[in-house]
Amino acid sequence: MKENDLQELSKDIKEKAKELINFIYDSPSPYHLVSNASTRLEKNGYKYLCPKTNWKIESGQKYYTTKDEQTIAAFELGQEPNKFNIIGAHTDSPTFKIKPKHIIVEQNYIKLNTEVYGGPIFNTWLDRPLSVAGYIVDKNLKRHLLKIEKPILIIPNLCIHFNRDINKGYEYNAQDDMNPILAFVNEKLESENYLLNILAKELSLGIEDILDFELFLYEYEKGSLIGVNEEFISSTRLDDAWMAFAGLEALLNANNVNGINVLVLFSHEEIGSQTAGGANSTYFREILERINIGLGHEKEELFKKMNNSFAISADLAHAVHPNQEKKHDKENRPILTGGPVIKYSAAQKYTTTAYSAAVFKKVCELAGVPVQKFVNKSDVIGGSTIAAFISRELGIQVVDMGSAILAMHSIRELGATIDNEYTIKAFTEFYQAVNLTSY
Repeated sequence: MKENDLQELSKDIKEKAKELINFIYDSPSPYHLVSNASTRLEKNGYKYLCPKTNWKIESGQKYYTTKDEQTIAAFELGQEPNKFNIIGAHTDSPTFKIKPKHIIVEQNYIKLNTEVYGGPIFNTWLDRPLSVAGYIVDKNLKRHLLKIEKPILIIPNLCIHFNRDINKGYEYNAQDDMNPILAFVNEKLESENYLLNILAKELSLGIEDILDFELFLYEYEKGSLIGVNEEFISSTRLDDAWMAFAGLEALLNANNVNGINVLVLFSHEEIGSQTAGGANSTYFREILERINIGLGHEKEELFKKMNNSFAISADLAHAVHPNQEKKHDKENRPILTGGPVIKYSAAQKYTTTAYSAAVFKKVCELAGVPVQKFVNKSDVIGGSTIAAFISRELGIQVVDMGSAILAMHSIRELGATIDNEYTIKAFTEFYQAVNLTSY
Protein backbone atom coordinates (compact mmCIF):
# COMPACT_ATOMS: atom_id res chain seq x y z
CA MET A 1 0.00 0.00 0.00
CA LYS A 2 1.33 3.43 -0.92
CA GLU A 3 1.85 6.21 1.61
CA ASN A 4 -0.95 8.25 0.02
CA ASP A 5 -3.28 5.27 0.37
CA LEU A 6 -2.45 5.07 4.07
CA GLN A 7 -3.25 8.76 4.51
CA GLU A 8 -6.57 8.32 2.71
CA LEU A 9 -7.45 5.30 4.85
CA SER A 10 -6.56 7.27 7.93
CA LYS A 11 -8.91 10.05 6.83
CA ASP A 12 -11.75 7.55 6.32
CA ILE A 13 -11.13 6.00 9.72
CA LYS A 14 -11.22 9.42 11.38
CA GLU A 15 -14.42 10.37 9.58
CA LYS A 16 -16.11 7.18 10.76
CA ALA A 17 -14.98 7.92 14.33
CA LYS A 18 -16.48 11.42 14.00
CA GLU A 19 -19.73 9.79 12.91
CA LEU A 20 -19.61 7.77 16.13
CA ILE A 21 -19.08 10.95 18.17
CA ASN A 22 -22.02 12.64 16.42
CA PHE A 23 -24.23 9.60 17.03
CA ILE A 24 -23.39 9.64 20.72
CA TYR A 25 -23.93 13.39 21.03
CA ASP A 26 -27.32 13.10 19.36
CA SER A 27 -28.25 10.25 21.73
CA PRO A 28 -28.03 11.69 25.27
CA SER A 29 -30.58 9.21 26.60
CA PRO A 30 -31.68 5.64 25.72
CA TYR A 31 -34.81 7.12 24.13
CA HIS A 32 -32.79 9.33 21.79
CA LEU A 33 -30.48 6.45 20.89
CA VAL A 34 -33.44 4.25 19.93
CA SER A 35 -35.05 7.11 18.00
CA ASN A 36 -31.86 7.81 16.06
CA ALA A 37 -31.31 4.11 15.35
CA SER A 38 -34.91 3.82 14.14
CA THR A 39 -34.44 6.73 11.76
CA ARG A 40 -31.31 5.17 10.25
CA LEU A 41 -33.01 1.79 9.90
CA GLU A 42 -36.01 3.28 8.11
CA LYS A 43 -33.76 5.21 5.73
CA ASN A 44 -32.16 1.87 4.85
CA GLY A 45 -35.39 0.04 4.08
CA TYR A 46 -36.29 -1.46 7.46
CA LYS A 47 -40.02 -1.67 8.14
CA TYR A 48 -41.45 -1.05 11.59
CA LEU A 49 -43.32 -3.90 13.28
CA CYS A 50 -45.74 -2.80 15.99
CA PRO A 51 -45.49 -5.15 18.99
CA LYS A 52 -49.28 -4.81 19.54
CA THR A 53 -50.26 -6.23 16.14
CA ASN A 54 -49.69 -9.43 14.18
CA TRP A 55 -46.37 -9.59 12.36
CA LYS A 56 -46.38 -10.32 8.64
CA ILE A 57 -42.81 -10.91 7.52
CA GLU A 58 -41.17 -12.29 4.41
CA SER A 59 -37.80 -13.84 3.62
CA GLY A 60 -35.34 -11.36 2.17
CA GLN A 61 -36.95 -8.39 3.96
CA LYS A 62 -35.80 -6.13 6.80
CA TYR A 63 -37.70 -5.16 9.95
CA TYR A 64 -37.37 -3.54 13.36
CA THR A 65 -39.43 -3.15 16.51
CA THR A 66 -39.09 -1.28 19.80
CA LYS A 67 -40.04 -1.72 23.45
CA ASP A 68 -40.97 1.29 25.61
CA GLU A 69 -38.93 3.47 23.22
CA GLN A 70 -35.69 2.48 24.95
CA THR A 71 -35.05 -1.04 23.59
CA ILE A 72 -34.82 -1.87 19.90
CA ALA A 73 -34.44 -5.05 17.85
CA ALA A 74 -33.77 -5.05 14.10
CA PHE A 75 -33.39 -8.03 11.80
CA GLU A 76 -32.77 -8.90 8.16
CA LEU A 77 -34.03 -12.19 6.80
CA GLY A 78 -31.85 -14.13 4.40
CA GLN A 79 -33.27 -16.48 1.78
CA GLU A 80 -32.57 -19.42 4.13
CA PRO A 81 -33.59 -18.16 7.59
CA ASN A 82 -32.33 -21.20 9.50
CA LYS A 83 -30.30 -19.50 12.25
CA PHE A 84 -29.91 -16.23 14.14
CA ASN A 85 -26.70 -14.20 13.88
CA ILE A 86 -27.06 -11.94 16.91
CA ILE A 87 -25.20 -8.86 18.11
CA GLY A 88 -26.44 -7.46 21.42
CA ALA A 89 -25.50 -4.24 23.22
CA HIS A 90 -27.29 -1.78 25.52
CA THR A 91 -28.74 1.71 25.24
CA ASP A 92 -28.15 3.12 28.71
CA SER A 93 -25.09 4.63 30.42
CA PRO A 94 -24.26 5.64 34.02
CA THR A 95 -25.69 9.04 34.90
CA PHE A 96 -27.98 10.82 37.36
CA LYS A 97 -31.78 10.70 37.17
CA ILE A 98 -33.99 13.62 38.22
CA LYS A 99 -36.39 12.75 41.04
CA PRO A 100 -40.17 13.43 40.78
CA LYS A 101 -40.02 16.12 43.50
CA HIS A 102 -36.95 17.66 42.03
CA ILE A 103 -36.47 21.22 43.25
CA ILE A 104 -34.23 21.99 46.24
CA VAL A 105 -33.83 25.62 47.32
CA GLU A 106 -30.81 26.33 49.52
CA GLN A 107 -28.61 29.37 50.10
CA ASN A 108 -30.21 31.38 47.29
CA TYR A 109 -29.68 28.57 44.77
CA ILE A 110 -32.19 26.37 42.97
CA LYS A 111 -30.79 22.83 42.72
CA LEU A 112 -32.10 19.64 41.17
CA ASN A 113 -32.75 16.63 43.38
CA THR A 114 -31.15 13.63 41.66
CA GLU A 115 -30.45 9.96 42.26
CA VAL A 116 -27.65 7.80 40.91
CA TYR A 117 -28.32 5.70 37.81
CA GLY A 118 -25.82 2.87 37.36
CA GLY A 119 -22.24 3.31 38.49
CA PRO A 120 -20.86 6.70 37.41
CA ILE A 121 -17.49 7.97 38.66
CA PHE A 122 -18.83 10.84 40.72
CA ASN A 123 -15.95 13.30 40.62
CA THR A 124 -15.85 13.31 36.81
CA TRP A 125 -19.28 14.96 36.80
CA LEU A 126 -18.11 17.96 38.80
CA ASP A 127 -17.37 21.39 37.29
CA ARG A 128 -18.67 20.41 33.85
CA PRO A 129 -21.47 21.98 31.81
CA LEU A 130 -24.47 19.63 32.05
CA SER A 131 -27.93 19.49 30.57
CA VAL A 132 -31.10 17.39 30.63
CA ALA A 133 -32.50 14.74 28.27
CA GLY A 134 -35.19 12.08 28.29
CA TYR A 135 -38.93 12.35 27.74
CA ILE A 136 -42.09 13.79 29.26
CA VAL A 137 -45.64 12.40 29.22
CA ASP A 138 -48.45 14.85 28.53
CA LYS A 139 -52.05 14.76 29.75
CA ASN A 140 -53.05 12.75 26.66
CA LEU A 141 -50.45 10.11 27.62
CA LYS A 142 -48.28 11.02 24.66
CA ARG A 143 -44.50 10.86 25.01
CA HIS A 144 -42.31 13.77 23.93
CA LEU A 145 -38.58 13.33 23.48
CA LEU A 146 -36.63 16.11 25.15
CA LYS A 147 -33.04 17.25 24.78
CA ILE A 148 -32.21 20.67 26.15
CA GLU A 149 -29.44 21.78 23.83
CA LYS A 150 -27.76 24.28 26.11
CA PRO A 151 -25.76 23.90 29.33
CA ILE A 152 -28.17 24.69 32.16
CA LEU A 153 -26.62 22.79 35.08
CA ILE A 154 -23.34 22.39 36.95
CA ILE A 155 -22.19 20.52 40.06
CA PRO A 156 -19.42 22.66 41.60
CA ASN A 157 -16.54 21.21 43.58
CA LEU A 158 -15.84 22.35 47.12
CA CYS A 159 -12.73 24.53 47.11
CA ILE A 160 -9.53 22.95 48.38
CA HIS A 161 -9.31 25.56 51.18
CA PHE A 162 -12.32 23.94 52.86
CA ASN A 163 -11.14 20.39 52.20
CA ARG A 164 -7.35 20.33 52.37
CA ASP A 165 -7.22 16.54 52.14
CA ILE A 166 -9.34 16.19 49.00
CA ASN A 167 -6.35 15.02 46.94
CA LYS A 168 -5.81 12.24 49.47
CA GLY A 169 -9.24 10.89 48.64
CA TYR A 170 -12.80 12.02 49.27
CA GLU A 171 -15.98 9.93 49.50
CA TYR A 172 -18.73 11.77 47.66
CA ASN A 173 -22.23 11.46 49.10
CA ALA A 174 -24.81 10.78 46.40
CA GLN A 175 -27.48 12.90 48.10
CA ASP A 176 -25.45 15.78 49.48
CA ASP A 177 -22.66 16.29 46.94
CA MET A 178 -24.19 15.49 43.55
CA ASN A 179 -27.15 17.84 43.16
CA PRO A 180 -26.57 20.28 40.28
CA ILE A 181 -27.20 24.02 40.45
CA LEU A 182 -29.93 25.20 38.09
CA ALA A 183 -30.45 28.91 38.89
CA PHE A 184 -30.39 31.71 41.45
CA VAL A 185 -33.47 32.47 43.49
CA ASN A 186 -34.99 35.91 42.94
CA GLU A 187 -38.27 37.62 43.81
CA LYS A 188 -39.79 37.08 40.36
CA LEU A 189 -38.83 33.43 40.17
CA GLU A 190 -41.30 30.64 40.90
CA SER A 191 -38.80 28.13 42.28
CA GLU A 192 -41.11 25.13 42.57
CA ASN A 193 -41.96 25.01 38.85
CA TYR A 194 -38.71 26.39 37.50
CA LEU A 195 -37.64 23.23 35.66
CA LEU A 196 -41.20 22.43 34.53
CA ASN A 197 -41.42 25.87 32.93
CA ILE A 198 -38.21 25.12 31.02
CA LEU A 199 -39.57 21.75 29.86
CA ALA A 200 -42.91 23.23 28.81
CA LYS A 201 -41.20 25.99 26.82
CA GLU A 202 -38.89 23.50 25.07
CA LEU A 203 -41.85 21.38 23.96
CA SER A 204 -44.31 24.24 23.31
CA LEU A 205 -46.65 22.90 25.97
CA GLY A 206 -48.32 24.38 29.00
CA ILE A 207 -46.94 23.43 32.39
CA GLU A 208 -50.36 21.93 33.19
CA ASP A 209 -49.93 19.57 30.21
CA ILE A 210 -47.00 17.74 31.80
CA LEU A 211 -48.14 14.70 33.77
CA ASP A 212 -44.73 13.12 34.42
CA PHE A 213 -41.20 12.78 33.09
CA GLU A 214 -38.16 10.54 32.93
CA LEU A 215 -35.13 12.80 32.69
CA PHE A 216 -31.39 12.33 33.08
CA LEU A 217 -28.34 14.54 33.25
CA TYR A 218 -25.92 14.45 30.32
CA GLU A 219 -22.60 16.10 29.56
CA TYR A 220 -23.27 19.05 27.29
CA GLU A 221 -19.87 19.20 25.62
CA LYS A 222 -19.44 17.02 22.56
CA GLY A 223 -16.77 14.35 22.30
CA SER A 224 -13.73 14.79 20.08
CA LEU A 225 -10.80 13.08 18.45
CA ILE A 226 -7.68 13.98 20.40
CA GLY A 227 -3.96 13.28 20.19
CA VAL A 228 -1.31 14.51 17.76
CA ASN A 229 -2.72 12.24 15.05
CA GLU A 230 -6.29 12.19 16.38
CA GLU A 231 -5.69 8.63 17.44
CA PHE A 232 -7.96 8.77 20.52
CA ILE A 233 -11.73 9.05 20.86
CA SER A 234 -12.66 11.09 23.93
CA SER A 235 -16.39 11.02 24.54
CA THR A 236 -19.16 10.57 27.02
CA ARG A 237 -21.26 7.37 26.90
CA LEU A 238 -18.86 5.25 24.85
CA ASP A 239 -20.16 2.51 27.14
CA ASP A 240 -22.23 1.29 25.43
CA ALA A 241 -23.36 3.64 22.63
CA TRP A 242 -20.12 2.77 20.80
CA MET A 243 -21.07 -0.90 20.46
CA ALA A 244 -24.64 0.09 19.51
CA PHE A 245 -23.23 2.29 16.74
CA ALA A 246 -20.83 -0.40 15.51
CA GLY A 247 -23.59 -3.03 15.50
CA LEU A 248 -25.90 -0.73 13.56
CA GLU A 249 -23.18 0.08 11.02
CA ALA A 250 -22.51 -3.62 10.51
CA LEU A 251 -26.17 -4.53 10.14
CA LEU A 252 -26.63 -1.87 7.45
CA ASN A 253 -23.36 -2.70 5.65
CA ALA A 254 -23.45 -6.51 5.58
CA ASN A 255 -24.04 -8.32 2.30
CA ASN A 256 -24.98 -11.93 1.52
CA VAL A 257 -27.10 -12.51 4.60
CA ASN A 258 -26.83 -16.15 5.66
CA GLY A 259 -29.63 -16.84 8.10
CA ILE A 260 -31.28 -14.04 10.10
CA ASN A 261 -29.10 -11.10 11.11
CA VAL A 262 -30.30 -9.60 14.39
CA LEU A 263 -29.23 -6.48 16.28
CA VAL A 264 -30.76 -6.03 19.74
CA LEU A 265 -30.05 -3.04 21.96
CA PHE A 266 -31.40 -3.59 25.46
CA SER A 267 -32.33 -1.06 28.10
CA HIS A 268 -31.29 -0.95 31.76
CA GLU A 269 -28.10 -3.01 31.55
CA GLU A 270 -26.34 -0.58 33.90
CA ILE A 271 -28.85 -1.33 36.67
CA GLY A 272 -29.14 -5.10 36.24
CA SER A 273 -31.31 -5.64 33.12
CA GLN A 274 -34.35 -6.69 35.18
CA THR A 275 -36.99 -4.66 33.34
CA ALA A 276 -39.50 -5.35 30.57
CA GLY A 277 -37.02 -4.35 27.87
CA GLY A 278 -33.92 -5.56 29.67
CA ALA A 279 -31.87 -8.60 28.72
CA ASN A 280 -33.06 -10.40 31.87
CA SER A 281 -36.64 -10.57 30.62
CA THR A 282 -38.72 -12.55 28.14
CA TYR A 283 -38.46 -9.73 25.58
CA PHE A 284 -35.76 -11.10 23.32
CA ARG A 285 -37.07 -14.65 23.33
CA GLU A 286 -40.45 -13.22 22.37
CA ILE A 287 -38.85 -11.42 19.41
CA LEU A 288 -37.24 -14.61 18.12
CA GLU A 289 -40.46 -16.58 18.59
CA ARG A 290 -42.46 -13.95 16.69
CA ILE A 291 -39.95 -14.03 13.83
CA ASN A 292 -40.38 -17.79 13.69
CA ILE A 293 -44.18 -17.53 13.76
CA GLY A 294 -44.13 -14.76 11.15
CA LEU A 295 -42.21 -17.05 8.84
CA GLY A 296 -44.89 -19.73 9.29
CA HIS A 297 -42.52 -22.13 11.03
CA GLU A 298 -43.37 -24.59 13.79
CA LYS A 299 -41.88 -24.30 17.28
CA GLU A 300 -39.56 -27.22 16.55
CA GLU A 301 -38.03 -25.04 13.84
CA LEU A 302 -37.36 -22.33 16.42
CA PHE A 303 -35.44 -24.74 18.62
CA LYS A 304 -33.40 -25.86 15.60
CA LYS A 305 -32.67 -22.24 14.70
CA MET A 306 -31.51 -21.38 18.22
CA ASN A 307 -29.24 -24.40 18.39
CA ASN A 308 -27.67 -23.34 15.12
CA SER A 309 -27.24 -19.72 16.25
CA PHE A 310 -24.48 -17.57 17.67
CA ALA A 311 -24.49 -14.32 19.64
CA ILE A 312 -21.98 -11.56 20.26
CA SER A 313 -22.48 -9.69 23.54
CA ALA A 314 -20.86 -6.35 22.76
CA ASP A 315 -19.90 -4.28 25.79
CA LEU A 316 -16.71 -2.35 26.31
CA ALA A 317 -13.54 -3.85 27.77
CA HIS A 318 -10.85 -2.56 30.13
CA ALA A 319 -7.58 -1.53 28.49
CA VAL A 320 -4.48 -1.70 30.66
CA HIS A 321 -4.04 1.66 32.41
CA PRO A 322 -0.56 3.16 31.92
CA ASN A 323 -0.58 4.63 35.44
CA GLN A 324 -2.24 1.68 37.17
CA GLU A 325 -0.67 -1.45 35.70
CA LYS A 326 -0.94 -3.33 39.02
CA LYS A 327 -4.73 -3.37 38.65
CA HIS A 328 -4.48 -5.68 35.65
CA ASP A 329 -3.65 -9.32 35.06
CA LYS A 330 0.01 -9.71 34.13
CA GLU A 331 -0.67 -11.42 30.81
CA ASN A 332 -4.26 -10.83 29.72
CA ARG A 333 -4.17 -7.05 29.44
CA PRO A 334 -5.59 -5.47 26.26
CA ILE A 335 -4.31 -2.19 24.86
CA LEU A 336 -5.95 0.62 22.93
CA THR A 337 -5.45 0.12 19.15
CA GLY A 338 -5.17 -3.67 19.61
CA GLY A 339 -8.57 -4.56 18.17
CA PRO A 340 -11.67 -6.19 19.68
CA VAL A 341 -11.24 -7.80 23.10
CA ILE A 342 -12.61 -11.24 24.01
CA LYS A 343 -13.55 -11.33 27.71
CA TYR A 344 -13.16 -14.47 29.83
CA SER A 345 -14.27 -15.34 33.37
CA ALA A 346 -14.05 -18.64 35.26
CA ALA A 347 -17.08 -17.56 37.29
CA GLN A 348 -18.95 -16.89 34.02
CA LYS A 349 -19.32 -13.18 34.71
CA TYR A 350 -18.43 -13.25 31.03
CA THR A 351 -19.95 -16.26 29.26
CA THR A 352 -17.20 -16.79 26.68
CA THR A 353 -16.26 -20.43 26.10
CA ALA A 354 -13.28 -21.76 24.21
CA TYR A 355 -15.62 -22.55 21.34
CA SER A 356 -17.36 -19.14 21.22
CA ALA A 357 -13.96 -17.43 21.47
CA ALA A 358 -12.70 -19.54 18.57
CA VAL A 359 -15.69 -18.54 16.45
CA PHE A 360 -15.06 -14.85 17.11
CA LYS A 361 -11.34 -15.24 16.44
CA LYS A 362 -12.27 -16.79 13.08
CA VAL A 363 -14.52 -13.82 12.37
CA CYS A 364 -11.68 -11.39 13.12
CA GLU A 365 -9.30 -13.42 10.98
CA LEU A 366 -11.70 -13.27 8.03
CA ALA A 367 -12.13 -9.53 8.58
CA GLY A 368 -8.38 -8.93 8.78
CA VAL A 369 -8.73 -7.52 12.28
CA PRO A 370 -6.46 -8.13 15.31
CA VAL A 371 -8.06 -9.62 18.42
CA GLN A 372 -7.13 -9.46 22.13
CA LYS A 373 -7.98 -11.27 25.37
CA PHE A 374 -9.03 -9.94 28.76
CA VAL A 375 -9.27 -11.69 32.11
CA ASN A 376 -9.62 -9.85 35.40
CA LYS A 377 -6.77 -9.96 37.86
CA SER A 378 -7.63 -12.87 40.15
CA ASP A 379 -8.19 -10.69 43.22
CA VAL A 380 -10.52 -8.29 41.37
CA ILE A 381 -14.25 -8.93 40.92
CA GLY A 382 -15.35 -8.14 37.39
CA GLY A 383 -18.59 -6.71 36.07
CA SER A 384 -21.18 -8.61 34.08
CA THR A 385 -22.96 -8.09 30.76
CA ILE A 386 -26.12 -9.06 28.90
CA ALA A 387 -24.45 -12.30 27.73
CA ALA A 388 -25.47 -14.40 30.73
CA PHE A 389 -29.14 -13.64 30.13
CA ILE A 390 -28.97 -14.46 26.40
CA SER A 391 -27.15 -17.69 27.17
CA ARG A 392 -29.52 -18.70 29.97
CA GLU A 393 -32.80 -17.78 28.26
CA LEU A 394 -31.97 -19.06 24.78
CA GLY A 395 -29.25 -21.67 25.17
CA ILE A 396 -27.25 -19.93 22.43
CA GLN A 397 -23.46 -19.89 22.28
CA VAL A 398 -22.28 -16.38 23.25
CA VAL A 399 -18.95 -14.59 23.13
CA ASP A 400 -18.41 -11.64 25.46
CA MET A 401 -16.36 -8.94 23.76
CA GLY A 402 -15.93 -5.22 23.37
CA SER A 403 -13.58 -2.49 22.26
CA ALA A 404 -10.96 -1.50 24.84
CA ILE A 405 -11.29 1.80 26.67
CA LEU A 406 -9.82 3.69 29.60
CA ALA A 407 -11.85 5.49 32.29
CA MET A 408 -14.92 3.26 31.97
CA HIS A 409 -17.96 4.89 33.62
CA SER A 410 -16.28 8.29 33.72
CA ILE A 411 -18.31 11.12 32.23
CA ARG A 412 -15.56 11.19 29.57
CA GLU A 413 -14.23 7.79 28.43
CA LEU A 414 -11.25 7.16 26.14
CA GLY A 415 -10.93 4.76 23.22
CA ALA A 416 -8.79 4.40 20.10
CA THR A 417 -9.88 5.72 16.72
CA ILE A 418 -8.63 2.64 14.86
CA ASP A 419 -10.55 0.30 17.18
CA ASN A 420 -13.81 1.76 15.87
CA GLU A 421 -12.80 0.62 12.40
CA TYR A 422 -11.71 -2.80 13.64
CA THR A 423 -14.97 -3.40 15.51
CA ILE A 424 -17.22 -2.41 12.62
CA LYS A 425 -15.21 -4.67 10.27
CA ALA A 426 -15.48 -7.62 12.66
CA PHE A 427 -19.23 -7.16 13.18
CA THR A 428 -19.83 -6.80 9.44
CA GLU A 429 -17.87 -9.97 8.75
CA PHE A 430 -19.87 -11.82 11.40
CA TYR A 431 -23.16 -10.84 9.76
CA GLN A 432 -22.06 -12.01 6.32
CA ALA A 433 -19.89 -15.03 7.19
CA VAL A 434 -21.10 -18.49 6.20
CA ASN A 435 -21.13 -21.65 8.35
CA LEU A 436 -19.26 -20.31 11.36
CA THR A 437 -20.89 -22.76 13.76
CA SER A 438 -20.88 -26.52 13.50
CA TYR A 439 -21.93 -27.89 16.92
